[in-house]
Amino acid sequence: MSYTGDVQPGGASDVRELPGLTVRKASVSSMDNNVYLLTCTATGRQLLVDAADDAPRVARLVAEGGEGLDTVVTTHQHWDHHRALQQVVSATGAHTAAGAPDADELPVPPDQRLEQGDEVRFGDVRLAVVRLTGHTPGSIALAWTEPGGRAHLWTGDSLFPGGPGKTWSAADFRQLMDDLEQRVFGVYGDDTWVYPGHGKDTTLGAERPHLAEWRDRGW
Repeated sequence: MSYTGDVQPGGASDVRELPGLTVRKASVSSMDNNVYLLTCTATGRQLLVDAADDAPRVARLVAEGGEGLDTVVTTHQHWDHHRALQQVVSATGAHTAAGAPDADELPVPPDQRLEQGDEVRFGDVRLAVVRLTGHTPGSIALAWTEPGGRAHLWTGDSLFPGGPGKTWSAADFRQLMDDLEQRVFGVYGDDTWVYPGHGKDTTLGAERPHLAEWRDRGW
C-alpha cells in the first residue's frame, strides 16, 4: 500500500484505493486540518469530510476525484473545521450534514442533523454515524466497513494517535472516554484505520493498549 496518510498543508493529496471506495486526504491551513474526499468507485458520487479551509484547494481535491460533490459532513462545530464550508456549498450545491447538537453553530445550517446510529449515504457507500460527545456536544465520527470486514473511521477531533481530543472539564473527558470505549473500541477491531481531523492516521490496535493510561492521566 502506497498510502501513508502523511500530508502537509499546501502539499499533494494522499490517495488510498479500497474495495468500493477511494479515500483522498489533504491538509489545509497552518493548523494542519485534514480534509477527506471519499469517492464511491461504483458510481463516482463523492462526499467531503470537513471543508476546513482554503476553498480553492478543496475544489481541486474534489476535482481530483471526479465531477461533482454530493455531501459535506462537518465533524464538529469548531471554527477551524468549517472555514470553507459556505464557499464549498455555494460552489457545488452539496447537501450538508453535522451532529445535531452542533448544527446551530455552523455557518451553513445542515440539511441533515445526525444522531448516533444514523447513516449518511452517497452512491453505494453507507457511512455509520457515531456520536462522540465531549470535544464538543455534537462531535461525530463516520464509520465505513469494507466488504472484507475491515473498518475505517473518520474521527474529527475526538480521537488522535496518542489519545482523545481536548476537553474542557472532567465531566466532558469522562463522557468522551465512555463514548470512545463503548462506541468505537467496543465495536470495531484492532485493524480499524483511524483518519483524524489533524495530523497522521493511526489504527485502533495501536491505541487500544493505552485506554487505561488515558483515563489515568485525564486527557
